[in-house]
Amino acid sequence: MTYTVVFSPRVRDQIIALNAYIAETASPRIADRYTDAIASFCFSLATFPERGTRRDDIRPGVRVTNYRKRSVIAFTVDTQAEQVTILGVFYGGQDYEAALEPVVA
Repeated sequence: MTYTVVFSPRVRDQIIALNAYIAETASPRIADRYTDAIASFCFSLATFPERGTRRDDIRPGVRVTNYRKRSVIAFTVDTQAEQVTILGVFYGGQDYEAALEPVVA
């Protein structure tokens, strides 16, 4: 079974910001390679979506996995819809737990 991988709207902004940061601190070429590799890794969740660690303590159904020990990718898996939703890409020690906490009204 192959799942569909979708990205939440905020992930695009996170990847653009990550690319800009790496381009400034290293080079645009390195930035493009790294962010392309993160996107490819996210798409690879289509074939084995239940990787990583389930983090129901943050939000029900959230899973997190690391990419090259520098980035955390947060996602959910909907087995009925056969869909993986990428919720966030966090780099270099960003507080992903706080960013993923549900907003309480």
